[in-house]
Amino acid sequence: MSRSTDRVRELWAAARPDLDTSPMEVIGPLKRVVALLGEALDPLYVDAALTGAELDVCLRLRHDRNPTIARHLAAQMRHSRAAISKTLSRLEGRGLVARAPSPTDRRAALVRLTPAGEAAVDAIFPRQLAREAELLEGLGPDREHVIDALNLLADVLARRSSL
Repeated sequence: MSRSTDRVRELWAAARPDLDTSPMEVIGPLKRVVALLGEALDPLYVDAALTGAELDVCLRLRHDRNPTIARHLAAQMRHSRAAISKTLSRLEGRGLVARAPSPTDRRAALVRLTPAGEAAVDAIFPRQLAREAELLEGLGPDREHVIDALNLLADVLARRSSL
């Protein structure tokens, strides 16, 4: 089976033989997987109360016993504070999250999911899980190898990003 990056690497090798295009062997398929996953999941959010990005934020808050600070949420999710703040503002405007002043830090607000937010998560998340399970059915016994490889990649990238 031909890899999706083979032709692109050949073109770069002809145009710029001095470039090491070997990272494309990993990054290319990874980008393709992310795009295909987005394509497959996007229809779930068409008539849903949450977008995919909003669901990701709400999932982080769904089982938190204590409210969290937006900057902690941003760090956990590896998103910018601005992106998380914008998402939280949209969610707050629709009554899905609530913010309250932090008693220990005047600059921060404590964020929690409201009962309406919990209901929105509980409505869409099972559908997302079902779709993801359907998408991964073809992995069969290779599933554990894929999980191990992805976790290895995530660990390597996390170590490199903290340097």
